[in-house]
Amino acid sequence: MANLLPPRRRVLRRALPAAAITAAVAFAAVAHGTIATASFVVVAAALLAWNWHLDRGMTRATARLEAIQTTLPDTSESTNGGIDSLEQRLAALHHRLAPMHPVSGLPVREALLAQMNADRHGLLGAIAFADFDRLTAFDPALGERVFATSAARLRAMLPPDRFIAQVDRGHVGIWFGVSATESEARAQLDAIAYALGEEIEADGKRIVPQIKVRLAEFDQGGGIEAGAFLARTLASFTLSAGAAAATTPAGDYADLARDRYALEQDLRQAIARRELRLDFQPLIDAGAGRACGAEALIRWNHPERGSIPPARFIPIVEAMGLASEIGMWALNAAARQATEWRAAGLGNLRIAVNVSGLQLERDDLPILVQRTLERHDLGAAALEIELTESIATSDTDHCRRIFQQLRAMGVKLAVDDFGTGYSGFSSLRTLAFDKIKIDREFITGVDSRRDSQAICQSIVALGRGLGIRVLAEGVERRQEYEWLRRHGCHHFQGFYFARPMSGEAFAAFVRDTDKLRDVLRLGTTPKQIEERLRA
Repeated sequence: MANLLPPRRRVLRRALPAAAITAAVAFAAVAHGTIATASFVVVAAALLAWNWHLDRGMTRATARLEAIQTTLPDTSESTNGGIDSLEQRLAALHHRLAPMHPVSGLPVREALLAQMNADRHGLLGAIAFADFDRLTAFDPALGERVFATSAARLRAMLPPDRFIAQVDRGHVGIWFGVSATESEARAQLDAIAYALGEEIEADGKRIVPQIKVRLAEFDQGGGIEAGAFLARTLASFTLSAGAAAATTPAGDYADLARDRYALEQDLRQAIARRELRLDFQPLIDAGAGRACGAEALIRWNHPERGSIPPARFIPIVEAMGLASEIGMWALNAAARQATEWRAAGLGNLRIAVNVSGLQLERDDLPILVQRTLERHDLGAAALEIELTESIATSDTDHCRRIFQQLRAMGVKLAVDDFGTGYSGFSSLRTLAFDKIKIDREFITGVDSRRDSQAICQSIVALGRGLGIRVLAEGVERRQEYEWLRRHGCHHFQGFYFARPMSGEAFAAFVRDTDKLRDVLRLGTTPKQIEERLRA
């Protein structure tokens, strides 16, 4: 007699859903057309509806079903073919019946590894809920609820046959196998990341999850096991937590984690809440005796914490991957302000805007800059892009292509913090900068420090030879200004001339040329300058 449940798979010995198994047996009953088989369907449905979710109960139910089968007549070949077809479809859904993680309700990593080993090759997607560890550091229950909600959202997005599993704390794996091309899988992951980033309300708190995704191609023939491949993929999410994390007491760490997480959440909404603003620090052309432009500096006015120093929130911006979004906001705000200055009759001022490494990685940066200039009807010559030396030289070929496109538009390029990196002076010729900004490390005390004097003189001479403007930033004392001025530097920025200020205050500063000339006049004592400024 034929066995309706072929021993080569024994899928009933696993916790298959009652409805799916009953459908399979019902198919057999219709095909065979006997009363005995119909009775078998009824008994199967009754048993499975009660015990499908318990492995032990499923084993007992399977034994009863197999005993009933032995009393049935031989099944036809078409019946067995239908059973085989249904078994294949049910096997594709078997991952949903693997042991489940108690928090997410998703299958555990062993089920994913088994599928990867069975398929031997295919595409693996990984999703990191980057907030999970930080959130659980001060409220474990809330962290688990947020993660469970996100996991439920994820399951609802994916088709039933897509294999997903929780593979680590706050990490989910998606096995695309060979059912999707790399571009299709990447597009799906991007869409998932966008959807999972929607706000979640839990315990009266509004949480905006931070989602990161990875896509990697697995090939067991390449000599790497599924477990090692998964570990390597997850390791790509890891960022150094810093040495302090290992030595900070648990109680203090919880407080720090809570504060950092709250700050991150507020920072995500700072643009929408209009909490960010730009201040402008004058760029001084001492030779012309005037302000030739300004550097745009981001400031954050928190509604409860007050003014938060850039040194505190800028690293968080970069760690959270918000540098592109906030960088584009800053570029738009700076262009808008420059347009207002021009309309107010302040002449040809240049606005300098800092660009992060994440922004520079984007191939479409020149297009975004061009659209911004067109939106605000601002000439390209009015914009100067600033990059730190380490960022500008991190990928020379890529930077050269981006810089060429920007320069072709007429945008000026400046290298910030020059002298602190490891690229050497040759990068100036390779990347064709328009301006060098000597780092404040070499400016502080330059009037008395021989090592700083040698470095500054070398940079000024290099700029002169290459036809590149040299600006000394961080000038805070008159003695520093006078030494630099006497040794060939004509462009300056620093507290000695003016602190960062609002757009309106900058306009007033530009108009007051008499006071600036007094500050720039060589040989004037600080007391004389103070008296003239008071007058």
